[in-house]
Amino acid sequence: MRHAWLLLLSLSAAFAQPPHISNAHLDTQAVTNLDNAIHKLLAASTGPEWAGYAVPMIPGEHHSCCWNSDQCCGRCNLESHQQSSSSTDRTPPGGVVKLEGPPTLVVLLRLSNHAIDKVQARTLDCELDAGGLPFHWLTNVSPAESINYLASLAPDHKGAIHPLAMHADPAADSALDRLASPGQPEKQREDAAFWLGSARGRRGVEILKAMLTRDPSDQLRRHLMFALSVSHEPEALTQLLDSARNDRSPEVRSQALFWLAQKAGQKETAAISRAIAEDPDTKVKKQAVFALSQLPPNEGVPLLVHVARSNANPEVRKQAMFWLGQSKDDRALKFFEEVLGK
Repeated sequence: MRHAWLLLLSLSAAFAQPPHISNAHLDTQAVTNLDNAIHKLLAASTGPEWAGYAVPMIPGEHHSCCWNSDQCCGRCNLESHQQSSSSTDRTPPGGVVKLEGPPTLVVLLRLSNHAIDKVQARTLDCELDAGGLPFHWLTNVSPAESINYLASLAPDHKGAIHPLAMHADPAADSALDRLASPGQPEKQREDAAFWLGSARGRRGVEILKAMLTRDPSDQLRRHLMFALSVSHEPEALTQLLDSARNDRSPEVRSQALFWLAQKAGQKETAAISRAIAEDPDTKVKKQAVFALSQLPPNEGVPLLVHVARSNANPEVRKQAMFWLGQSKDDRALKFFEEVLGK
């Protein structure tokens, strides 16, 4: 029991403690309602200001800071256009994993002209430069309040979806599902779907699979192939393979084949070859040939040569020959010499 209390205290301290903030007029406020607190700050602001708070973050190494002189990671100047840098589940050079206590997400909001004009996500170890502006650090923000507030910002602020997806709270799954639902702006739907695949693990894949079944937009369903491709869950690959073979839309099948080619495993290669042999749509067959061209040369070139020699569809053979010509591979040259009788 004592250890549990110590852990609770350490977590509370982490989410109360601001990151290292320089060049700022810093104040700290304990809030009881995030939406009301931000509304009061907006009403009282006289110029650009920053507000921020911390919440628990999904497991894994999700360091997020800024590039400085082409190297990560230096001080992050909030008022500049520095490129953000992030890493996921990455082991540092030398194989030594840095243990830094509770994983903590810092949500940053820029206030200007009585409105939110920018939303960013950083990690607690990132040093921030506020550019001489006021910075309001908010404590006692609950994950549920944060998720609801960021979801309300999402239609007008693309940057709100990333920090929402990084919340450890399961409520983020439902919020992303709502943001990706029919009737929402198409770009927002695509962003939410991407983060369901990239950050939300098995539950994210389950939501993507349900969207594939029920969503009326083939454009969105095509994008779901990309969202599945960035997931590390085995179920995501299984769904990509199934979509490549069985989806009702040729465009979705083609997109699934493209992303399977980027993974380049035995199952993926077999699915691509099967599409060339069995798919009823010539456009899908041609996309599958392109997918072969994306495989490593030792895998893709022999398969392209086989298609160019033996496929019954002249359009498919022509496509295979085109990508063989682009490969600049000696085996492709040998094939053309045989075809031309040289």
